[in-house]
Amino acid sequence: MARADFYLIAKPRFREEPLRLVCELVRKSYAAELWTLILARDAEQAEALDDLLWDMGEDAYIPHQIAGMDEEDDDTPVLIATPDFDAPMRALVINLRDEVAPPGFERVLEVVPADDSAREPLRERWKQYKAAGLDLAKHDM
Repeated sequence: MARADFYLIAKPRFREEPLRLVCELVRKSYAAELWTLILARDAEQAEALDDLLWDMGEDAYIPHQIAGMDEEDDDTPVLIATPDFDAPMRALVINLRDEVAPPGFERVLEVVPADDSAREPLRERWKQYKAAGLDLAKHDM
């Protein structure tokens, strides 16, 4: 059964840079050999994530790229997709967009910002995933 995990940002370092939490989730998924699709909100966010993933430290190289930039999307463990690019679904999806992730994943990770204005749409998504029959879990980060 598919599942959705909601990561609520609480720690100051993630509050200031929510994409750092995304990088941590990517590091864990890559270490577990899970190929990941990140659904970025826009091209700017995709590029910011691309930069942060290059900057994870010397011992933490994570092969990644923005989808559609190269022909080897299928050979890259971490793919960052902008909304205008229809990337193939993967088992693990990190969703940074305002709507629920499209079907086809086994597990979706939703990163929940610290500010209350951003939490309401995520409550709505929680309900949508629940209605779709997914297992749900919440994690404070």
